[in-house]
Amino acid sequence: MTKKYSNLNTFIIKSKLPEMFRFPEVATAAFQKILISTILIAASFSVFAQETKVSSAVDSTRIKIGEQIIYSIQVETDSTNLVVFPEGQTFNPLEVVESLQTDTSRIQNRFRLFKEYALTQFDSGRYTIPRQQVLVNDTPYFTDSILVEVANVVVDTTKQKMYSIKPAMEVPSGFQIPNWVWWFLGILVVIGLGYYFLRRRKKKQEAAKQLPPYERALFELQQLDQSQFLENRQTKEYYSKLTEAVRRYLEDEIHLRAMESTTSELIHDLEIKMEAGQLKLSRETIDELKRILQRADLAKFANSRPDIITAKGDRSKIEHVINDTKAAIPEPTEEELLKDEAYRIERLRKRKRKKIIYGVLAGVLLIAIAVTALITTKGYDYLKDSLLGNKTKELLEGEWIQSEYGDPLVSITTPRVLTRGIIDRPDEANEMLVGDETFIDGSLEKDLYVVVSTLKFQEGAKFDLNTVVEGVYANLEKKGAKNIIVKDEKYSTIQGVEGVKVFGTLELEDPASKRAVKKEYIILNFGVNQGFQQITVIFDEQDPFAEEIANRIMNSVEFENPTN
Repeated sequence: MTKKYSNLNTFIIKSKLPEMFRFPEVATAAFQKILISTILIAASFSVFAQETKVSSAVDSTRIKIGEQIIYSIQVETDSTNLVVFPEGQTFNPLEVVESLQTDTSRIQNRFRLFKEYALTQFDSGRYTIPRQQVLVNDTPYFTDSILVEVANVVVDTTKQKMYSIKPAMEVPSGFQIPNWVWWFLGILVVIGLGYYFLRRRKKKQEAAKQLPPYERALFELQQLDQSQFLENRQTKEYYSKLTEAVRRYLEDEIHLRAMESTTSELIHDLEIKMEAGQLKLSRETIDELKRILQRADLAKFANSRPDIITAKGDRSKIEHVINDTKAAIPEPTEEELLKDEAYRIERLRKRKRKKIIYGVLAGVLLIAIAVTALITTKGYDYLKDSLLGNKTKELLEGEWIQSEYGDPLVSITTPRVLTRGIIDRPDEANEMLVGDETFIDGSLEKDLYVVVSTLKFQEGAKFDLNTVVEGVYANLEKKGAKNIIVKDEKYSTIQGVEGVKVFGTLELEDPASKRAVKKEYIILNFGVNQGFQQITVIFDEQDPFAEEIANRIMNSVEFENPTN
C-alpha cells in the first residue's frame, strides 16, 4: 500500500527529489495529486522493468515407456544479468537424455532465454518432475513441479508371433584388446621401470664396491665433493661420509676393524701395526687422522658445526692420509695374493647365484600377477580352459556345419557332421513304419551326445505327439539313466512349426570312475510332413559351453515345406 503524504512538497522531500520539483504551497490540491500519481506510476513501471520472470513447461504430460518429452525453461531478465540453468541429473526420477542449446532473443533492453531438455523414463507409473533452480546473478528462482504419466506398452500376443531368441553371432568388427590386457601391461611397465632404476642404482653401488680399496676411497671423496652437504649446512652428514671413506679404506687395505672401532681404538690399532713394522706411517699422519676423527665425532654426536673452510681442509687432509697409508703398506706376498684371488672368485660366485635367484623370483612374480589378473577378470574356468583346453569350448568356437538328415527331411546346424546309426525299436512300432533313419554324434558317456531321428509312418497310421513324454522317460531309463526329472512344454521353431519340448536332468554312471554324472537333456519332437522328427541333445550339467551348443542346435532346426 502506498503511503499518503500531507502535501506535494512533503512527498518530494521525503522522496529526496531535486528542488526543481518543489512547488509553493499555493499549488492546487488537484495538481498535487496528479503529479504524485504520475511519479508513482513511473516508479512502478521502472520496478516492473527490472523484474525477472522464470517459467517452465513440457510438451506432453503423458508418454509411453522410452518416449521422450521436452522440458523447457524460459527466463526473461535484464540483459546485464548472468543466468545459470540446471545441469546434470536434477530431473530425477526422469532421466536427462540430452541438454539442448540455450536460445536467446532480445526484447527492448531485456533478454528472453529459452532452455530445453529431452527427458525419458523406462518404467511405467506417475512421476513428478521436481522444481528446478535457476540462478540469476546468484539469486535462486524455482520453477513449478510438473506431473508426468508414463504408460506401459501393451503387446497383443494373439496377433504378434513369439520367436525364440536367436543365437549369438560374431560381428566382424575386428579384434579388440580386452581391458585386462591393458591393466596387465601397465603393471608390467611399472614393475619393469622399478626394476630398471633399482638395478641401475645397485650396479653403481656394485661398481664402486668392485673397485680396489684405494680407487674406491678416492671415488667416494669425489662423490662427497659433488654433494651439497656444506652448502646446505649439513655438517653431520658431510663428516659421516668423509670418515666412512677413510675407515672403509683402512679396513679393506690393512685389514683393521675400522668401521666398528671408536676413534681411540682405531688409532691404537694403527700404532700397534706401526710398532710391529707392518705399516710405515709417520707419527704426524696418525696425529692428523686422530684430530679429524675427533672433530667428526663432535660434529656427529655433539652437534658441533665446523666452518666450511675447516671442513674442506679436513677433506684434503683425509686424502693425504689415504695416499700416505697406501705408500706405507708393504708389497703383498704371493700367498696373500692367492688368498685374495680365491676370495674374489668366491664372492663373484655368490653374486652370480643371487642374480639367478632374483631372476627366478621375478619370473615367478610376473607369472603370479598374470594368473591373478586372468582369474580376476575372466575367472578360474577361463584360465583352466585356456591352459588345459576344453573340448566343448573348441566345438563351440569351431566351424559349424548345416546339414539335412532323414526322411521326412530335417535341417540342423551342428559343430560336427552326424553319422548314420541304429536305434532299436519295438516290433509293433516297426510295423507302423515305412522309413526309419537315425544320425548320431558322440555318446552318452561323452561331454556331448546329439541324435537326430526321423520316422515315416504307413498311410493311415495314427500318431499322437502328446504321448512322446512317456516314451522319452522309458527310453532314457532303458539307456541306464537314473533320477530322471522330466518336464515338457510346447515349442515353436523360427519357422513357426509347433512341437513338444521335453527337457530335464538325469544321472548316468561313468564307466571309468563308476561315479554318477549329472547331465541335462533337451528333446524336440515334431510331427511334420506325415512323419515324426526327434532331435536329442544330452550334455554335462556343469558345462556352460555344452549348454550353449545345445541351445544353438535347437534354435537351428528347420523343415522343408512343413505340413502337419
